[in-house]
Amino acid sequence: MDLSSRVKLVLTGSDRVRYLNGQVTSNVQKLAAGQTQPACVTTAKGRLCAEVMISATAGALFVDADASLLESLPPRLERYIIADDVTLEECPAGTRLFHFLGERPDWLVAADTGNLPGLCAASRFGRPGWDWWAGAEEAAKRWPDIESRVAVLDETLSEVLRIEAGVPRWGHELTEDTLPPEAGLDRTHIDYHKGCYIGQEVISRLKSVGHVNRQLTGFSSTTGAPLFPGSILVEPGADGRAVGVLTSVAHSFALEKPIALGYLKRGSSTGGLLARPAEAPGADTSVSVCALPFLP
Repeated sequence: MDLSSRVKLVLTGSDRVRYLNGQVTSNVQKLAAGQTQPACVTTAKGRLCAEVMISATAGALFVDADASLLESLPPRLERYIIADDVTLEECPAGTRLFHFLGERPDWLVAADTGNLPGLCAASRFGRPGWDWWAGAEEAAKRWPDIESRVAVLDETLSEVLRIEAGVPRWGHELTEDTLPPEAGLDRTHIDYHKGCYIGQEVISRLKSVGHVNRQLTGFSSTTGAPLFPGSILVEPGADGRAVGVLTSVAHSFALEKPIALGYLKRGSSTGGLLARPAEAPGADTSVSVCALPFLP
């Protein structure tokens, strides 16, 4: 998968680890060179500014995030650099980022990736995989070899895999109104035992309370009818009470039916729900609630 459109930032300087550790929800101090970990950047109220991946080399930390965060993420991270030996920059123009599912692509080990991370173990689609960072020239040189060895997945197929794995995405399940535990990111992106970071007090309080008011959930069409993002989930009956919303949809070839990710309010019925498209109020589709991930 070609993820080169993502925002790609690099932090250097002797305080880079301590500084970034105070900005994100995961423990950057545990990250060794050649490793990658997911994290959240949050506001003081615990809501998302960004969902990121952090990769380490011996002398730098690399942060990548959804392309739509190009204008907001760098200023958010720079805001708190005051008396720290930290430099935050965009990666060199043309830097490429590819993700390989499954086995480590050892045939890329000898590639010249300069000061970039090169190969790093990374789980991005709910399953083990490998990131490969490279400059534009090296990526172009190796691209024919990549195409000859592996299947290159386009955006549509990548989305199917993501939704089947129950992985939330910025602009779909994740927005600036999202609390990380609502999207299940507390299981993968948050270290509750690390030092302080912006938003920690609220996120720790949510853990002690033990619940949030809505939760990322899987849904499938019970009739095979297509599902549409933005559809409101309603309980059947005269009231038609809204209890959630669909955020991402796909046709799962493995399950042979339409599936979706969405949010369901706490305490709502998990049976007999209807998905009501915003643009077609009379075209309700029966959906069932599914455990995530859809596929093991």
